[in-house]
Amino acid sequence: MQRAVFVRYTVKPECAAENEVLARAVFTELREAKPEGAAYAVFRNGLEFVHIFVNMAADDSAVITELPSFKAYSKDISARCETEPEVARLSVEMLESYGFAATPRSGRN
Repeated sequence: MQRAVFVRYTVKPECAAENEVLARAVFTELREAKPEGAAYAVFRNGLEFVHIFVNMAADDSAVITELPSFKAYSKDISARCETEPEVARLSVEMLESYGFAATPRSGRN
């Protein structure tokens, strides 16, 4: 099984820039750590942020949630938010993908 996590929230206007800086710091650390089988993206539309994380190697989020930069980002997220984050955590098996570099598993990509 793999792990897929979707998070959506709206930040307070005065916190948007800070939230973006904290989110971007996670990517700096991910590029250095290079966790195998992990895919992560953050999207922004004004004050709304959407995060998508997929661990194609295991049903686990620790490869991202244990990063110091992610802990710093998560620490005060509620204080930055206008609306609380909506989180969907799924244990799933990827059937097909396009654009995700999946680790081959049992003949599937």
